[in-house]
Amino acid sequence: MPSLSCHNLLDLVAAADDAAPSPASLRIPRVMSAASPASPTSPSTPAPARRVVVSHRLPLRAAADAASPFGFSFTVDSDAVAYQLRSGLPPGAPVLHIGTLPPPATEAASDELCNYLLANFSCLPVYLPADLHRRFYHGFCKHYLWPLLHYLLPLTPSSLGGLPFDRALYHSFLSANRAFADRLTEVLSPDDDLVWIHDYHLLALPTFLRKRFPRAKVGFFLHSPFPSSEIFRTIPVREDLLRALLNADLVGFHTFDYARHFLSACSRLLGLDYQSKRGYIGIEYYGRTVTVKILPVGIDMGQLRSVVSAPETGDLVRRLTESYKGRRLMVGVDDVDLFKGIGLKFLAMEQLLVEHPELRGRAVLVQIANPARSEGRDIQEVQGEARAISARVNARFGTPGYTPIVLIDRGVSVHEKAAYYAAAECCVVSAVRDGLNRIPYIYTVCRQESTGLDDAAKRSVIVLSEFVGCSPSLSGAIRVNPWSVESMAEAMNAALRMPEPEQRLRHEKHYKYVSTHDVAYWAKSFDQDLQRACKDHFSRRHWGIGFGMSFKVVALGPNFRRLSVDHIVPSYRKSDNRLILLDYDGTVMPEGSIDKTPSNEVISVLNRLCEDPKNRVFIVSGRGKDELGKWFAPCEKLGIAAEHGYFTRWSRDSAWETCGLAVDFDWKKTAEPVMRLYKEATDGSTIEDKESALVWHHDEADPDFGSCQAKELLDHLENVLANEPVVVKRGQHIVEVNPQGISKGVVVDNLLSSMVSRGKAPDFVLCIGDDRSDEDMFESIVCPSNSSVKLPASSEVFACTVGKKPSMAKYYLDDTVDVIKMLQGLANAPSQRPRQVQLRVSFEGSLPIWMPKRRIAPVSQTWSSLSGYFAAGLGFLLLLMRRGGGELFVGCTNR
Repeated sequence: MPSLSCHNLLDLVAAADDAAPSPASLRIPRVMSAASPASPTSPSTPAPARRVVVSHRLPLRAAADAASPFGFSFTVDSDAVAYQLRSGLPPGAPVLHIGTLPPPATEAASDELCNYLLANFSCLPVYLPADLHRRFYHGFCKHYLWPLLHYLLPLTPSSLGGLPFDRALYHSFLSANRAFADRLTEVLSPDDDLVWIHDYHLLALPTFLRKRFPRAKVGFFLHSPFPSSEIFRTIPVREDLLRALLNADLVGFHTFDYARHFLSACSRLLGLDYQSKRGYIGIEYYGRTVTVKILPVGIDMGQLRSVVSAPETGDLVRRLTESYKGRRLMVGVDDVDLFKGIGLKFLAMEQLLVEHPELRGRAVLVQIANPARSEGRDIQEVQGEARAISARVNARFGTPGYTPIVLIDRGVSVHEKAAYYAAAECCVVSAVRDGLNRIPYIYTVCRQESTGLDDAAKRSVIVLSEFVGCSPSLSGAIRVNPWSVESMAEAMNAALRMPEPEQRLRHEKHYKYVSTHDVAYWAKSFDQDLQRACKDHFSRRHWGIGFGMSFKVVALGPNFRRLSVDHIVPSYRKSDNRLILLDYDGTVMPEGSIDKTPSNEVISVLNRLCEDPKNRVFIVSGRGKDELGKWFAPCEKLGIAAEHGYFTRWSRDSAWETCGLAVDFDWKKTAEPVMRLYKEATDGSTIEDKESALVWHHDEADPDFGSCQAKELLDHLENVLANEPVVVKRGQHIVEVNPQGISKGVVVDNLLSSMVSRGKAPDFVLCIGDDRSDEDMFESIVCPSNSSVKLPASSEVFACTVGKKPSMAKYYLDDTVDVIKMLQGLANAPSQRPRQVQLRVSFEGSLPIWMPKRRIAPVSQTWSSLSGYFAAGLGFLLLLMRRGGGELFVGCTNR
């Protein structure tokens, strides 16, 4: 559907064949006039916010029906997670599903069908041309992105099924995501609705949506694994996909491993750090806090119980129990794909029968192969391998009436599948990589709830791959490395030989977890966290920056704004005693610069500021005095506060002054060996020994390891220096030990006190810094109650941080380039002279008469004064023209 947005900077794909379809325009109200049929609301209470659930496929099933005007009949797909999550949403909350039509009906696109699905199922279809959908889903998603998320690099695509990165397929992926955004644009009420996006097919959707609705409430849950940063970094568009996830307010993962890999990728690729506060993990991203949630999806207990308790299921359970009487039945249920490890499972079964002859004729593995979700040569190879291995094992160990491996690759009903779960005493999951895999959850409930089993049979054992997302939550399972066939075989043997009391204890432990952490629990928890993550949307100002997939939203508090030259110059001009405080690294010198020597541009602008007798300019840095003194030797009148203020000098020719504290540096003898230990253990780290401090730097170390070591070092130093008069602080890629009473805040207090004592209390203060140590400076000038020196009430104070982040400062500048431009604007301000505007009225004649120029200072008087000139001199001009000509000059100033 066409986008309703009047400006779409995300239109990255110009190819006509990738364009979204354009059927007759269908207008759907942004706020539904009636509640969803499944979610009635009481007229006496305000309706809860609508939940918009976006997934690749709508939670529907379609069957050919000649009697239907659409050619298909539709029913709810109760197995779809997108539908099951409704049970955890607030009662009465309207739910709208957005996605593509189920496969048989993908070509049945019409406005009438759209209205029908909306009215009867609260489903709104996204129509994609067949070719676009094929390249989007079967091309980029299933044969590039999905294998890579499961750790399969596209090295040999002909044999493994993974395709190399194809820019055209990526553009198809973006086109499809944009079509989803177009459909959302038609119906979304961004101030009220909560949007929940599902899985990797729609990774780019948060960016498209955020572009159109900066305050939209967006949650994203990834149902696939998130690979380690080494794998993810091989994606050519890796930054685009990461930024897209960060355009959501809440990002969910099944396990901590997946979340950890995502956080590591953000750190290594985008330089973003995360913080854990009160149980929540948050990433600060351009003023927004993106929350990371870790919780695996559960199963729909109500729906599964209804299937298990059905008489049809009970009859099938009794029939299977009788059929496999005297046998040890194991079951496996897997989709047919590269990562389910079906072949490895069959090899383990073969190894089991080889090593344990007593199980021949008794142990049976029933493998149900669900239909493949994608197409291609890789699927055919998996199916062929499974059939070949099972045939070989059955030929080797099978006897009349005994088949070791029963491979069921036909369609199996939910009742028959539940019956196999209930009849089997062991479930085997051998996936080599899987996002979650809810099969063990379903198996546990079927064993517990089945009416075809007596109470003594309500026990179970699970042999579970350690590379499956549900593994951490099932602590009673026998975890195994599926790549080791011998280990798998031994685990299956241990499961079959496990005493019944132990089986029952493990089963009860699993059932307690599965029954309490169902899909409703998961959906409710995610929904509540999404509301919490979005609660500050209306208390902040939002605007978008960037183009294409680099687009992002900047969110700042109402009192936190960008410091512009136009805003600060008027205050600067009218002041007589100014104090300008500048941090060095990260403020006037870029953090990533290898050569830390100040540039000629920095030296020039500082000298120009210092030449103004009304200015006192100070560099306030944690660096050593000798280093700073050498670098800024060309700046004669520049003041320097080195080592966070332990040393201070007012100009190049003045002597260095110490802070006046009686400091004993014997603590260095204790701290230095500890730092040296971490330096040797952390490649890329260094130690800086200052006169008053010790600093451990880890900016050149591995980001994750360096950060981890910094936390450990901080704790270690705090313990060994607990009785010393020092403060251990962690800064940007550093851990520093300083004497107590030394900070940049104390520097500011001392400088202000000195100026006040000289009768030159500053009426203008500009303070710019970028890291945690600079917050002490901001606090001293922004919070007068915390400072020992009181500034005059008329003083203009500008505390400015570099970068958009939470700060005590009320202003920000984007980077060091902006800082230099700001300083240059101030340096140029006093030298600006009022520009003279002259209006000349010319006429021919031999006797010119001149009017003296007049300066009109206030710009507000300019035009009134001009009009006065013309009104008063109108008669004179007419007279002058009669006499033969002349010229009139009118001058005014423009400030």
